[in-house]
Amino acid sequence: MSLNTVVQVSGLAKHFGGVRALDGVDFDVPAGQCVALIGPNGAGKSTCFACLAGQQVPTAGEVLWQGQSLLGKPPAERQRLGVARTFQVAQTFEALTVLQNIQLVLRGAAHLSWWDRLDSRQPERALRLAAQAGLQAQAHANVADLPYGAKKRLELAMALAGLPDAVAAQGAHSAQSLLLLDEPAAGLALAERADMMALVRQVAAQGVTVLYTEHNMDAVFGVADRVLVLMQGRLVADGLPDVVAQDPQVRERYLGLDFDMKGLRDARR
Repeated sequence: MSLNTVVQVSGLAKHFGGVRALDGVDFDVPAGQCVALIGPNGAGKSTCFACLAGQQVPTAGEVLWQGQSLLGKPPAERQRLGVARTFQVAQTFEALTVLQNIQLVLRGAAHLSWWDRLDSRQPERALRLAAQAGLQAQAHANVADLPYGAKKRLELAMALAGLPDAVAAQGAHSAQSLLLLDEPAAGLALAERADMMALVRQVAAQGVTVLYTEHNMDAVFGVADRVLVLMQGRLVADGLPDVVAQDPQVRERYLGLDFDMKGLRDARR
């Protein structure tokens, strides 16, 4: 493992009876890198994420975060170590406001008792996170009234709120944080996807290590620093986006022989 590698996955396997959802997956992620994990339906992407985040227990293999094994640690303990995740369908509290959603999960805030007012829980810090997600104007709006794209960005802000040093005085994030995004652009229109992925890039630029799954290729090529491709539970490609896009096996079995990465990038502009 190189000096700047913070995530190391080795021999990761997950079997459901005779089905090998993951079949010996190996990859490393350096600190601060934005990495996309792609592949067809049933490739094992969601299973891989669930093993990394603690929702599922691997059949075999190892997951190291900053040299420390995550196996056997529940999701809450992984979050305390700096590992947070989002889900394919945004998980937010509909009856609360944008700020209250963030305030509810702020790391380092005092324990919340039933008689405390949620609105008084580090409001300035929560507002900074809302503003980073482009939600400052909707800070006091009920989440139930937000469009879905805004809910997805709110969920990302909530994940950041639970990480160590989520908002420093200068607005930067700790490099010792891992954000797992399960299809951040799912269900979003093209313009909304562009806004979401711009936010993801901004978070990565602030030092957070990002690993995300995605089916929308405009949210992968031109966004990720590196692309991993899973097929039938095995990693078949790992490299720079331009290189992966030209991989014969990836083009034939997943992207399509007529895949045009330049056209995707032009469409995002």
